[in-house]
Amino acid sequence: MPIHIIQQKATPQEMIEMLNVLGDYIKIAVDIEREILAGGGQLHADCEAELLKDGSQQEDIWGADWVPNIQEVKFESLINIRPNQNNRSMIIQDPKIKKQVEIITRKLLEGVK
Repeated sequence: MPIHIIQQKATPQEMIEMLNVLGDYIKIAVDIEREILAGGGQLHADCEAELLKDGSQQEDIWGADWVPNIQEVKFESLINIRPNQNNRSMIIQDPKIKKQVEIITRKLLEGVK
């Protein structure tokens, strides 16, 4: 399954295809500057790579998971370990960035079945 770059509300078909990879949740990479995301890869890094190819800047991309059954964002990913951006954990530490990731994810994925 291809990784989808989602720039507006995901379609039901895109959601099905992204969920086909892992079943219960979708690994996503969110570009907080462009307010888009890529989802559906085996790894957050796969999604990040698609956004980079699409013109995103690495420092703007943050990894998370979307769990559609409970409509929840989880903020943990290896791509979030960035000592140069004061994020030394897999979990997004900056509350502002965390909020941006959640808002963008909900705008693009929430409620799509």
